[in-house]
Amino acid sequence: MDKFLLDLLLCPETREKLTLAPTTLVERLNAAIDAGTLKNRVGAPVKQRLDAALLRADGKFAYGVHDDIPNLILDEAIPVETP
Repeated sequence: MDKFLLDLLLCPETREKLTLAPTTLVERLNAAIDAGTLKNRVGAPVKQRLDAALLRADGKFAYGVHDDIPNLILDEAIPVETP
């Protein structure tokens, strides 16, 4: 993802900074998508694997990235459970 664009993006809910999620988190989310267990913040199943994800500064939600396009639709944010 382009660094200039990444520097401009903020969470649509809290206006917190978004950063590129670690590869390990994206892999964990994709494994849950493959298993059919990952749900977005409104409880709908996430069906499309993530190319990347943007993590909110507080670490509570991630926003999927597909083909270098971030999905910042609030209802489609993915809750990130802390291990």
